[in-house]
Amino acid sequence: MAASAAFPQSLAYITASVAGLAVFLFLSSLLLVSNPLSSTVQEYFYKVDTLKVILPAVIPKNQTDTYSNVDAGDNKSLPSGSDFELKPTSLSGINGSVSEAGCDLFKGTWFYDPLGPMYTNNSCPVITRMQNCQGNGRPDREYESYRWKPSQCDLPRFDAKKFLELMRGKTIAFIGDSVARNQMESLLCLLWQVEVPRNQGNRRMHRYYFRSTSTKIVRMWSSWLVHQTPEAIDFAPEGVTKVHLDTPDENFMEFVPTFDVVVLSSGHWFAKQSVYVLNNEIVGGRLWWPDKSREAKINNIEAFGASVENIVASIVTHPNFTGLAILRSYSPSHYEGGAWDTGGSCTGKTRPLEPEQMVKNDNIDKMHEKQMTGFLRGIQKKSNKSKFVMMDITGVFSYRHDGHPGPFRSLDPNKRTQFGPDGKPPPQDCLHWCMPGPVDTWNELVLEIIRREYEGKKSSSS
Repeated sequence: MAASAAFPQSLAYITASVAGLAVFLFLSSLLLVSNPLSSTVQEYFYKVDTLKVILPAVIPKNQTDTYSNVDAGDNKSLPSGSDFELKPTSLSGINGSVSEAGCDLFKGTWFYDPLGPMYTNNSCPVITRMQNCQGNGRPDREYESYRWKPSQCDLPRFDAKKFLELMRGKTIAFIGDSVARNQMESLLCLLWQVEVPRNQGNRRMHRYYFRSTSTKIVRMWSSWLVHQTPEAIDFAPEGVTKVHLDTPDENFMEFVPTFDVVVLSSGHWFAKQSVYVLNNEIVGGRLWWPDKSREAKINNIEAFGASVENIVASIVTHPNFTGLAILRSYSPSHYEGGAWDTGGSCTGKTRPLEPEQMVKNDNIDKMHEKQMTGFLRGIQKKSNKSKFVMMDITGVFSYRHDGHPGPFRSLDPNKRTQFGPDGKPPPQDCLHWCMPGPVDTWNELVLEIIRREYEGKKSSSS
């Protein structure tokens, strides 16, 4: 009798517990909807991301330091709601894959093109000394002639006249670090072969004007793509850079509505010394954490993912931006035998690696994964009429160990090889890309993305 009397009481207890759990889950979901950025950023704090991200099957060779040879800035050198699944090496936008006839632009192979590059180091005056590999004495040049071939379609050679016609009356802006500069200079070299632009830039903004079609090429410097400041915050003193992961870089955001196409790139500056700030609170740091009694909540890779989510969300919610945004994925570096400042090199590679030569690299793997997750989280907040596309080059360019300047990176125009005061050669550059070289492929991809976007709109409206 006592046992049968206890059964209803146990059933009532279980029913009440289940009801309480349901109320808790409902209230939690309301909180996530009302505050999406701060809540989803917390997913970067030692938690497994709920969005499924599938990484490329082929990833680059193991290295000691994938973040080596970080550029030091160039402001002084300036001239006057749904779940998403990212397919391997896919080109993904807010509405899914940007493709034609099922063609994945980022699944394919490198092949040798006997036609060679579209320009030479002597036919383009904007190549920087550090990317002028032939001018700095590199003896081989086979690396200049390899082109990317998607498995299910063709990626046409860059057509400068086609690009200018598609961009008639429009502006394309490259925003990011020195790798973004590398890509912008490649585009200028490709276009320079049909028309010499007019330099209308200043210290804040590189700007080249092509008169035939009133096309503008712009580049703006932004190391992290988010706000940074040297001012003291809490226990972080003045001087060390504070990276505000939840605030976009206002230096370029004010110009975003004036751009028709925006190409964003970042990542390598998250290897530099910095303090990570979220909601005005210090949550982590890179090469800086003086108070051992405090626990850092995020590392530099997680900070990178949070910054990507923020900048993507800021652009797809900007009330005055209706253009096309392209996020170029993390550009792999290829240091072997050490870091950029400890003897690491990429010397001796003259052609793309074969698939069997590829070895997993954990750092690039994690940076790529966090960038993809941040991108997918950011575009879920979309509220404007813009289009946002992921240009996933990480796996594709993991093969291109041969495309970096390596030791052929002279800073002195009168010397092919520059030596330091100790008589030793300078650190190798296995981060940036020779020009001409693999980086030109990025602009073939950009042209194809723009063509699909603009010609698609034209055909749908006719």
